[in-house]
Amino acid sequence: MTSTAPKPASTGPAAGSDTFDSLDPRDGSVVATHPRHTPAQVKAVVAQARAAADWWADLGFDGRRSRLAAWRRLLISRTDELAALVSHETGKPLDDARIEVVLVIDHLHWAGKHAKAALGRRRAEAGALMVNHTATIEYRPLGVVGVLGPWNYPVFTPMGSIVYALAAGNAIVFKPSELTPTVGRWLVDTFAEVLRGTDPGRDDAGHVFGLVTGEGETGAALCRAGVDKVAFTGSTATAKKVMATCAESLTPVLVECGGKDALLVDHDADLDDAAAAAVWGAMSNAGQTCVGVERVYVVESVAEVFLDKVAQRAATVRPGGEPRSIYGPITMPSQLGIISDQIDDALSRGGRAVVGGRESVHAPYVDPVVLADVPEDSIAVTDETFGPTVVVNRVRDIDEAVERANASRYGLGGSVFAKKRGYEIARRLRCGMVSVNGVIAFAAMPSLPFGGVGDSGFGRIHGRDGLREFTRPLAVSERRFKSINVMTFDRPGWVVKAMTVLAGLIYRRNR
Repeated sequence: MTSTAPKPASTGPAAGSDTFDSLDPRDGSVVATHPRHTPAQVKAVVAQARAAADWWADLGFDGRRSRLAAWRRLLISRTDELAALVSHETGKPLDDARIEVVLVIDHLHWAGKHAKAALGRRRAEAGALMVNHTATIEYRPLGVVGVLGPWNYPVFTPMGSIVYALAAGNAIVFKPSELTPTVGRWLVDTFAEVLRGTDPGRDDAGHVFGLVTGEGETGAALCRAGVDKVAFTGSTATAKKVMATCAESLTPVLVECGGKDALLVDHDADLDDAAAAAVWGAMSNAGQTCVGVERVYVVESVAEVFLDKVAQRAATVRPGGEPRSIYGPITMPSQLGIISDQIDDALSRGGRAVVGGRESVHAPYVDPVVLADVPEDSIAVTDETFGPTVVVNRVRDIDEAVERANASRYGLGGSVFAKKRGYEIARRLRCGMVSVNGVIAFAAMPSLPFGGVGDSGFGRIHGRDGLREFTRPLAVSERRFKSINVMTFDRPGWVVKAMTVLAGLIYRRNR
């Protein structure tokens, strides 16, 4: 398969380094060749970003917004080009790739528009005892943010950090997954193209958003390169390694790890909607979605009808390598063994294969698999699958469904289908995001923070929380007029006693 993907530049810090190929997982053809950056080269890219960071921050909210808007317009005009590249490197259908790009366009708009309101200087309450002072707070950029991106959504997921960090005034050094480096190269190159148009002759503008490529060693080098924060998306095991590396220099981290998200179906749910959501949430992108549906807990009174509806839908879904297939291959070959092991464990321990089974795994594809009545301590229930499989287990009532959903060590997203008590059930779930009578809808809403708890990580991207994640709060107090100053050794002896009496008078009545 011939690729029109842009080739990485042969000049700059990476010149002369070792190289590696990115491959189309559908047929193993080479998409592009990329440099394997050494630690010294990574430091050089970070140093370039550091030099550009002050200029980017000094543009202010309006200046950054106009440049992000120009990038947004470029993405709109070249959506098909980027989508085709995503399809090449991941194997996913073109429409799935287009969805990624469209969502990023929406997030670019939201972050640029709302950064000023979320981060700009505002008045704070000084308090009754400090009436002679004003108090303000603003959120200042950190400087340089390192972003370690995943391969399953190589545009949407890392851009959830990149876009918000840029809008907040930071420079970026991006290390994409070694499976999708060409997508990363495209993003960096197009942003530089935009800045060449908006800021001609500004040499450091091209370093606001830098790129390093390679495997885990390159990622570790970025963690050690003196960035001001690292945003990581990937497995929990790798997140622990990233955190340990960043701890060497007390570099703060944001980690968004895997999930074992549950969909809960109450007795009064619309079963057709719930079944459609369960199948799409489990099978789309070949199940390679951190907030995909991996477990379903359905109330006993509607379990058989619901399971029949799921089985009928899943049986019609087939993977393939064509641009318009329902879903594509398993992008990372090593994941095929994990999927097989989970299916085997579930079936050997009494679970039922309602759709598919062991024969569903045929590299590089996996046909849909629906398992039922699987023991809760099976790895198909406890461990992230990242494949087009789903476990459907029945429960006596919604209380048991909540209990089982919360028993996981993960806590990323979730879904609830219920006509009457949807929100009430949702707020009982131990996770970061919940869709009621829908699935994964929260990810498409730029105003909502995205992130998890437990083994799913910590910190947030998207929304106001996502903007503030890449800043440091700066609190400033300023004396308005001269009066008796408590904060000095020159204060009269009666001042502290008077303050104590005043505090009692004020706060004894206040609630």
